[in-house]
Amino acid sequence: MSPSQPETKADPARVRLRPTMQSDLEYVLSLEQDPENLPYITPWEKMQHEAAIRFPDFRHFIIEAGPGLERAGFLILIGCRNQHACIELKRMVVQNKGSGYGHGAVRVIKKIAFDDLGAHRFWLDVKMRNTRAQALYLKEGFLQEGVLREAVRVRDGYDSLVVMSMLAAEYAQRRGQALELQQ
Repeated sequence: MSPSQPETKADPARVRLRPTMQSDLEYVLSLEQDPENLPYITPWEKMQHEAAIRFPDFRHFIIEAGPGLERAGFLILIGCRNQHACIELKRMVVQNKGSGYGHGAVRVIKKIAFDDLGAHRFWLDVKMRNTRAQALYLKEGFLQEGVLREAVRVRDGYDSLVVMSMLAAEYAQRRGQALELQQ
């Protein structure tokens, strides 16, 4: 960094994903049970995470970020062997919100979905009340497709799910505009 550049917080671009190991599951479960995250996700049982680690149609990753690449969250893909090349970002939980690590993780997982797994369509759903996540996905190029009205039970009734996606051609266009990680 040159003397004229202002000092910034930890570089949010310093994000990588590694496969989740059995020894990471207590960390994953603790993030899901964190009161800050519970309103926005439907937690899984430990055995569901164990299955996601083992089954080839899933990819379960630990997000590592910051200068020391410490654990910063996790994410799960489903449909990695889908015959229609349609992969779902099932869940992403970031430990320190506002750090930029969510954006970094989404950029890395898009590259994996499209470049490594050959996705034609990469999609997700997010609870309507999770406006922070919706803003992140919109900024990262996902388009809103629709709303599944009152699709999930929550503590105070029901919440709707916003369905969002990105197609391979849209990802390629964003890459051409230098909005994505390069190959």
